[in-house]
Amino acid sequence: MPESTTRAGLWRAVQRWRGVAIIGTMAAVTLWLAYSGQLVLYIHPRYILFTVIMAGIAVVLSLLAVAGRRDHDDEHGAPPPRRERMLALTAAGIAGVFTLGMVVLPPATLSTATAQQREVNATASDDAAALASATTVDAATVATFTVREWSAILRQTSDLAFYADRPATDLLGFVVPDDDDPENLFYVSRFSVTCCAVDAQPLGVPVYLPGWQQQYPADTWVVISGSFTSNPSRQSTEPIVLVPDTLEVVEQPREPYLF
Repeated sequence: MPESTTRAGLWRAVQRWRGVAIIGTMAAVTLWLAYSGQLVLYIHPRYILFTVIMAGIAVVLSLLAVAGRRDHDDEHGAPPPRRERMLALTAAGIAGVFTLGMVVLPPATLSTATAQQREVNATASDDAAALASATTVDAATVATFTVREWSAILRQTSDLAFYADRPATDLLGFVVPDDDDPENLFYVSRFSVTCCAVDAQPLGVPVYLPGWQQQYPADTWVVISGSFTSNPSRQSTEPIVLVPDTLEVVEQPREPYLF
């Protein structure tokens, strides 16, 4: 069989199956992430069922395509131009590497680097309801507030009298250094996700603890309880900070994002 014919056949095989293979593989990986409980690291829980259904349909259609497809190409056709072959093979290779990486590399949560790039509390809610809630509800309810509620409240008021009898209790988050005074301050931070990890925004409560890096490196997950006070730091722009009474290192939670 002439070499040009062999190459033409191989090229047609690549063209015929690359889309089916990539779609089927990525759909199967999505189903595996859902089964292992790790799909929540990529998308909001409200979209998981829809995503699983769509991935299942994609897998079924890929299998049907493999089972039913027939080769009607002219076996003696000339191979496509070299440039076209290289572009198509490169695109298929990049997609294949991406898919393989999803299988081989363990999923990871967004980290301090992303939080600093997107700026902690840059999109924190100016929600007056959070402040009103803290003012009207009982102490037991305030004790359940997360990083989301406290970050919103801190944007609403810097009146120390408001925080006098409202300590933060068991705030869970990871450590993000403060850009203005990283020696003395860090944020206990969580990412808030609306749709998927792409739109995740970091929220945080500033914590004043000089020398914190020695025990709590960036990205360490911690649980903090403490009281709010005026910020002692002259470099930081945060008016109110949390001074911890207790601070404990913990494992990353199964669902690290706030939804």
